[in-house]
Amino acid sequence: MRSIFSVLIADRRPVVLHCLSNLLDAEQDFRIVARCSDGASCIEAIRIFLPDIAILDLSMLEMSGLAFLAKVDSKRRTRLVLFSTSVEKRELTALTGVGVDSVFLQDQEFGTLAQTLRQIAANQKVSPLPPFGEAVNHAKTMAPERCLALTERERQIMHLVSEGLSNKEIGRRLNVTDGTIKVHLHHIFEKLQISNRTSLAALAISRPI
Repeated sequence: MRSIFSVLIADRRPVVLHCLSNLLDAEQDFRIVARCSDGASCIEAIRIFLPDIAILDLSMLEMSGLAFLAKVDSKRRTRLVLFSTSVEKRELTALTGVGVDSVFLQDQEFGTLAQTLRQIAANQKVSPLPPFGEAVNHAKTMAPERCLALTERERQIMHLVSEGLSNKEIGRRLNVTDGTIKVHLHHIFEKLQISNRTSLAALAISRPI
């Protein structure tokens, strides 16, 4: 029987919080025990629930806050995974020094995140970050002409995805089938050269069009 891993998600951005929660809820071996939108509630929730994994927005906690988390969870039951748009090698060294198990970049595939979480929860050794080069913010460096290539309908769908709506909900809003929405999303992903809804939502927030 597959193990069930408890997960806490903390992010300032409601859209990212919603998208991550929905994606993990769809996986049978993850159970969301808390969703937090600020550092104080995150620390308190970890203290109360002692989840197997805490996925944290890197911008939400200072280094001192991460160090405090390690002290709060004195048995070190909770594994810390940071969710970020970018991280530099020198930052990674400091983060691993205060107990961070891995950093996940927002333009990576969700399947990679799910697999990494399973490995971490099972106490398997994982690389703190996929092979280097310097990670950059995909949304900020994206060529503007890619966004301009979207049709008006594709921009509508991009905006609705950023609100955390499912394909069915978007279809109802636009009076089309969810299959049609899937086709539109496929075209949007190809034009923007991204591969998942979380990246699309982050892009919609960071580069309104």
